[in-house]
Amino acid sequence: MLTGTGASTGTAVGPVAVMSPPPALPERRPQAVDAAAETARAAAALERVADLLQERAAAADSEASAILGAQALMARDPQLAANIAKEIEGGEPAEWALDTAVTGYQELLRSAGGYLAERAADLDDIRNRTMAVLLDAPMPGLPDPGHPFVLVADDLAPADTAQLDPATVLAIVTRRGGPTSHTAILARSLGIPAVIACVGAERLADGTPVAVDGDTGEVVVRPDAERVEAAAQRAELRRKVLETSVGPGRTEDGHSVKLLLNVGAEDPDAAGAHDCEGVGLLRTEFLFLDRETEPTPEEQYESYARLFRAFGDRAVTVRTLDAGSDKPLAFADQGEEPNPALGVRGFRITRAMPRLLERQLAAIARAVDATGARVRVMAPMIATPAEAAEFAGLAREAGLAEVGVMIEVPAAALLADRILEQVDFVSIGTNDLSQYTLAADRMLDTLPGLLDPWQPALLRLVQETGSAGERLSKAVGVCGEAAADPLLALVLVGLGVNSLSMSAPALPAVRYALARHSLQACRDLAALAVASAGPEEARAAVRAAASPEVAAL
Repeated sequence: MLTGTGASTGTAVGPVAVMSPPPALPERRPQAVDAAAETARAAAALERVADLLQERAAAADSEASAILGAQALMARDPQLAANIAKEIEGGEPAEWALDTAVTGYQELLRSAGGYLAERAADLDDIRNRTMAVLLDAPMPGLPDPGHPFVLVADDLAPADTAQLDPATVLAIVTRRGGPTSHTAILARSLGIPAVIACVGAERLADGTPVAVDGDTGEVVVRPDAERVEAAAQRAELRRKVLETSVGPGRTEDGHSVKLLLNVGAEDPDAAGAHDCEGVGLLRTEFLFLDRETEPTPEEQYESYARLFRAFGDRAVTVRTLDAGSDKPLAFADQGEEPNPALGVRGFRITRAMPRLLERQLAAIARAVDATGARVRVMAPMIATPAEAAEFAGLAREAGLAEVGVMIEVPAAALLADRILEQVDFVSIGTNDLSQYTLAADRMLDTLPGLLDPWQPALLRLVQETGSAGERLSKAVGVCGEAAADPLLALVLVGLGVNSLSMSAPALPAVRYALARHSLQACRDLAALAVASAGPEEARAAVRAAASPEVAAL
């Protein structure tokens, strides 16, 4: 058995198909005799790769489009081209200049940490594809063994992940990657089971049968008949759940739990077609990142209005710009920071650039007026009641009626009652709350246990927030990936959470789990999880006490 981090729920059994290695530099380094010609050759190769990525972005659905579009912009980064040209002027052929320039660029991104460190992996794909063009070698891509398979790779590039077909790719196993990597995000959006940061994955060979569990992070090599049958039964149960679990979220005794959608850059009409009760998290940073200038008020208005119309009378929760520091904006540079995760990000950027938030709130309010939609706005990275009050004042001054904030740092969770006195609702971002509670960078793939959303310390903070919401009769939601786990969703509801927001493929299983447990049963499960010694014990205790049909999902 190999173990890694479960990144996308579900089980699958099938033969391995290993991703082919990227093109390598030739053993012999030729002499670059014409620097201008080599520079032009490198530039043409980068442009060809950028065009390919842009074409795939245009054809992709959901979050894949935004990720691929950003990657295309990276291929066209003038600084990357300038660094390659500099290496060529120093006597390097185009292929070697590309390799050196990309490696240097990646070191800079990794040293910055956070979001930028994650983007370093995207440069691997740009280098590999550009190298293939320069060497006239086959473009890196997915294997095609002619039958369904479990894809095994060192890591997956967004351009490859976006092309995955769930009917062919039964599961994904990678040696690298973190819970917020593009591989994990896109696997979840496609509903493909995935295990990332899997130790020993490089030893798996083509054709080897494996059983993959995207919940536990286990990969069983050459599983016996009993395990194969169990995995098949579980997969069939999940298939039936996906087909039959519809409608609003309710516990067995009728307690309402709104099931909402996390939305980014995907097509609004496609997002609005999902069986959900609205949007629990609209990530607006897709409009701002990877741009040289701030999007105009008109651009923002049109984007918001289109999405609001797509969801009709269902509520849409808009998170204001979550950028700065580790998600840098070219037009709002805050300078270098020694610890970006603790720096100027989210609402904090308002201190330096108040008009940035004011223009965004005005565009949202204009879209609300034009569509008549029910829209809630919330600010990210709120740490104190005073910050919550400040944001609430700005949002209400802009004409927005329902105002909330994100609970992403322990200070906000511990003072949730005081924060809720200032706003109408709160939404818990479990990814960041895990990071700040356990002092573990959520972009690292070396600390998966500390980033596990089943950590009792994290659940205690959720409980603090949920209890405050119950006392003040105000809504408390969860919009982190923790909401997509059917068992953990039961625990969250038991801790006082009354809305869960997730990617669309996770909705049916969570709906199914809620319908088979009363509110009191959820509270009992929550008590078991909070009292557990660690995440593995919490998960096991809840699975043992949950209804058999849900435990078997």
